[in-house]
Amino acid sequence: MFAVLMELRVGGRFRLGRKIGSGSFGDIYLGQNILTQEEVAIKLECVKTKHPQLHIEARLYKLMSGGIGIPQVKWCGYEGEYNVMVMELLGPSLEDLFNFCSRKFTLKTVLLLADQMEYQRGPFVSVVISKALGKGSSIEHLTVHEVNQLVKLSRIEYIHSRDFIHRDIKPDNFLMGLGKKGNLVYIIDFGLAKKYRCSRTHAHIPYRENKNLTGTARYASVNTHLGIEQSRRDDIESLGYVLMYFNRGTLPWQGLKAATKRQKYDKISEKKMSTPVEELCAGYPGRSFCYFDCFALILLCVHYLGFLFLEFTLSLFLEAFAAYLKYCKCLGFEEQPDYSHLRQLFRNLFHRQGFTYDYVFDWNLLKTAKRMQPSQVQQIAQQRMTIEQEITGQF
Repeated sequence: MFAVLMELRVGGRFRLGRKIGSGSFGDIYLGQNILTQEEVAIKLECVKTKHPQLHIEARLYKLMSGGIGIPQVKWCGYEGEYNVMVMELLGPSLEDLFNFCSRKFTLKTVLLLADQMEYQRGPFVSVVISKALGKGSSIEHLTVHEVNQLVKLSRIEYIHSRDFIHRDIKPDNFLMGLGKKGNLVYIIDFGLAKKYRCSRTHAHIPYRENKNLTGTARYASVNTHLGIEQSRRDDIESLGYVLMYFNRGTLPWQGLKAATKRQKYDKISEKKMSTPVEELCAGYPGRSFCYFDCFALILLCVHYLGFLFLEFTLSLFLEAFAAYLKYCKCLGFEEQPDYSHLRQLFRNLFHRQGFTYDYVFDWNLLKTAKRMQPSQVQQIAQQRMTIEQEITGQF
């Protein structure tokens, strides 16, 4: 099958290359526009599949088009026995980069990612951009840094503003851009997305129970495990688990063994519900301090301000992630999350740590210290939607 696919052209102008990943529905291949030589990603889905989803996903991408961090769809249709969607080619996923960094992200990187993955600065993004650019210019003229400084446009909040919920928030579904957009976070894979309200009236979908788990169990909200219809609160809670995954390296409910998928889901649910937020977040973000810094802080606080202030000071560094998850768990089914409040939790922590918004992530620093071997890149390319270092120059 692969040998046949290698000879295919889709949409009349896109050459199909090697497989580079899989989505919730269909496989993803590296492709090339034979007219412009531009590299693209091509997603294929067999037309005979029982529940075709690719055409729905393509419509969602088009509906979301124009949002920062939303991949551009270049062509969609069908070719032979396949439904086809041709998209903007992106870089490695956050899961890829997490593995590249030996499954350790610093607090700064986690907070920089959180700032792009969820929150929005101001409700009138298009107005802000147009005023900043002036006449005769477009957003393409801005650097990634300028765009982020202007709008801090969130991926999840943007999707919610377009009346949809994603329902599969996980590291694999956040990818970095390429070239000049190399520090921009993209959100992908709308195969499980669902409309949660009417676009015209904003009437919310009804509360339901006894629903099957949709998404990835590791990052699913507690209510999703309980069979409750998903809404905005569940995307937000899932992001909280993703951030703690980056902080901790693993989550307490990983690696549980069970005979069946249903039993495994039940075990994950039980562990998730029995793990207090304080316990999940305890000691994080502790990695931002070295042991000497922690010891010095303790001595200074005790000497000048006493033990009570010491306890308060240390709690400041633990409370952001715990406060985030506690807030998510208190949201009502139809309630709109206070994105600015959640964003401020992490921005306050970011400033207290003395970080700067230079968009230098851990992998940017790591790649200057060592070079990945071609075999490593090839292995990642076969597993996830990424491309070889010599093609991108951005890994």
